[in-house]
Amino acid sequence: MTDSLDDSDAGPDTSEDSEYELSSDDAADDQSSQTPDLDDVVLDNLDTGSSDDSDEASRGLFDDLLEGEPIFENKEVLRPSYTPHKLPHREEQINNMATILVTALRGDTPSNILIYGKTGTGKTASAKFVSEELETTSQKYEVPCEVEYINCEVTDTQYRVLAQLANKFINKNVDVIDDRIETLEDTLSRAREDATALEGTEFDSVDALEAEIDALESDKDDFEEVPMTGWPTDRVYSSFFDAVDYHERVVVIMLDEIDKLVEKSGDDTLYNLSRMNSELENSRVSIMGISNDLKFTDFLDPRVKSSLGEEEIVFPPYDANQLRDILQARADVAFKGSALSDDVIPLCAAFAAQEHGDARRALDLLRTAGELAERDQTDQVEEDHVRQAQEKIELDRVVEVVRTLPTQSKIVLFAIILLEKNGVRNINTGEVFNIYKNLCEEIDADVLTQRRVTDLISELDMLGIVNAVVVSKGRYGRTKEISLSVPTEETEAVLLSDSRLGDIDDVQPFVQARFDN
Repeated sequence: MTDSLDDSDAGPDTSEDSEYELSSDDAADDQSSQTPDLDDVVLDNLDTGSSDDSDEASRGLFDDLLEGEPIFENKEVLRPSYTPHKLPHREEQINNMATILVTALRGDTPSNILIYGKTGTGKTASAKFVSEELETTSQKYEVPCEVEYINCEVTDTQYRVLAQLANKFINKNVDVIDDRIETLEDTLSRAREDATALEGTEFDSVDALEAEIDALESDKDDFEEVPMTGWPTDRVYSSFFDAVDYHERVVVIMLDEIDKLVEKSGDDTLYNLSRMNSELENSRVSIMGISNDLKFTDFLDPRVKSSLGEEEIVFPPYDANQLRDILQARADVAFKGSALSDDVIPLCAAFAAQEHGDARRALDLLRTAGELAERDQTDQVEEDHVRQAQEKIELDRVVEVVRTLPTQSKIVLFAIILLEKNGVRNINTGEVFNIYKNLCEEIDADVLTQRRVTDLISELDMLGIVNAVVVSKGRYGRTKEISLSVPTEETEAVLLSDSRLGDIDDVQPFVQARFDN
């Protein structure tokens, strides 16, 4: 270490080579002065920084991003949650639903409906559209008709379904009671001043009116919200039953992803809902079930199946031309004037048509392509943005599938990745099993049999994560040759985010096990 300072640390240079120069007048007054008057110092060449630099330093993180013109007018119309005012190419299915549900507007119980179709065929959007029209028309004709929507992928147990429904009707009943009490109290106030205020009402005295208000207050106090856990199921059902039957109305309960409810909790919920009309006094209940699985009713009790599937409506996949019409209708609202090049919508439609006519996939593609174009700060979405969006969505799908795999499947997939990263080609089941076994021992996981590991490889093949082809080895029998069908680095990163697999520091010994065994 040296005691000397750099020039940068030593302070201003006062030598004759300094950038600071004395004025000639000051020098003439006192040539012997060694310390110049600071007021007379001329700073020749001192760079104090331009105003542009100052502006640059004060700019916010998002200023540059906000400078470009936005491409979207209303991005929300491209999301699955949006219900459009018109659904192209679903007129037949919508009319079928309306024909069945119109009986609710006459005060009768509509038939139960089961709606089938693959993902992205417009089932939920059409059902919500018809439901909104039904409620709007019921208000117009002053017929009490309500629709309640439950997503059974989220609310997937009998307790949760009944609790959610009970609380919805309890809250509605409380609102009705509050409105009724407010009206009666206004009448009571006038009747106390003038007895003729009761003329034309159902009450013949102030006492009768006060008794009705007390009864309503008591009804309101009796309604207790159902907790999400903790009650016996029969008590939850009783609360739901009492809440829905509090006053006259027709109720349509829409169960989206109904197969998930049956898969998780059996058909008890459907049995109770489909049979409750025989016990209700004031209200009537109809069920509208929506499912991606055409065969889920095979697992239902025959009595449930017969009452639930009174009417069935099938939504076929969209073709490329239909998808193009759907995208064009949404794009007209979602994007600014000329934000899309001519080939964007046809390409999105073509990609989605390959995915069994999935309109949801087509809308995701179009929205993601627009977002990518905005990030590039271009004023138009091009074909290249759609292709980038396709790759991004596919990668996101792979990440989600891998992230939700069971631990044993993750270990098998990790073994395959380790082999591929170490240059092994034509990977066979035995090689995967050897590394899998060592990985299990390392993280203290149960070791499955080789036959079961073969089954897990087949499942990964069906998910599109690996490609497993059975090849003949002549007199040595047959084996599966395995290769990855997904990006290696991204998939490995997802696997290592699992706390158990993330504990493995050195993978090389496990790859070496291929040769040792």
